[in-house]
Amino acid sequence: MGTGTVVSGRVRKDLSRTNPNGNIPPESRSNSRKKKIQRRSKRTLISPVQKLVDTCKKVFANAKSGTVPSQDNIQMLRAVLDEIKPEDVGVSPKMPYFRSKVTGRSPLVTYLHIYACHSFSIGIFCLPSSGVIPLHNHPEMTVFSKLLFGTMHIKSYDWVADSPQPSSDTRLAKVNVDSDFTAPCDTSILYPADGGNMHCFTAKTACAVLDVLGPPYSDPAGRHCTYYFDLPFSSFSVDGVAVAEEEKEGYEWLKEREEEPEDLTVTAMMYSGPTIKE
Repeated sequence: MGTGTVVSGRVRKDLSRTNPNGNIPPESRSNSRKKKIQRRSKRTLISPVQKLVDTCKKVFANAKSGTVPSQDNIQMLRAVLDEIKPEDVGVSPKMPYFRSKVTGRSPLVTYLHIYACHSFSIGIFCLPSSGVIPLHNHPEMTVFSKLLFGTMHIKSYDWVADSPQPSSDTRLAKVNVDSDFTAPCDTSILYPADGGNMHCFTAKTACAVLDVLGPPYSDPAGRHCTYYFDLPFSSFSVDGVAVAEEEKEGYEWLKEREEEPEDLTVTAMMYSGPTIKE
C-alpha cells in the first residue's frame, strides 16, 4: 500500500492502536490473547448434563438386553453422575413437583424426561415427601440411580437362582438393600442379575432421583416393567427351599401384580434444564 492510499475504517482502527514506532503495544497484544482464550473457553465448555449424555453414548454404544458395560465404562459413568448437582439438571426442592397434596392417596410422582434413544434413557423422578415408587423390576438392564437431594428409603432384591416356586407368578428373592439414603451419596448401580434389580423407593423427605437405564424399557424387546407384592418367607412352604432360621428375614417371596399399582400415579413433564445437543 503506497502513501496516499485511502485506508478503510477497520484498518484505520487497527492502526490507531499502534505506537509511534508502528508497533502494536504489548498491552494490546495481551488483551487480544485474553479475548482469544475466552472465546476458546466458551466453545469448549460442556454442561454436566451434556457430559452425561455424551458419556452414556459411549458406555451404551453396544447396549443389548442383558449386556453389562465393562467395568471401566461403569466407573466412567458413575464418576460423571457422582459430580452432578441438582442445579446442573434444573431441579430444586422449591419446585411444585415436590409439594405434597392431601388427597388420601400416595403423592403424585413426576418424571422429567431428559433424553432417550434405543440404547439408553435419562430422566428424573421427583417425589414429594411420602411419595412411593412401588416394587418393580429392570429386566436385562443396567441402571444407575443418583439421589440429587433429600432422604429416601430403598429396599431392593435379587432373585434366588434355580429356587423352586410355589406358583408360576411367585419367586424367592434375597433382600439386597433395606436402608435410608441421604444426599449427597454415591450413585447406586443395579445389574440384570444382581445389585438389587427389583427395588422400591419411599421418600422420607422431598427427593429427586436421576436415573440412567441401559438399555431402556421396551415391550417389543421383552423389557417390560413388572410390579410385585413382597410377602414374608413364612408365607409359603416349598419343597426344596431351605433357609436358616436366623436368615429368613433376608428372604421374601415376590408375587407379580396383574396390573399396575392403583396408588401409583406418575405424570410426565418437560425437562427445563440446560439444553442438550446431539
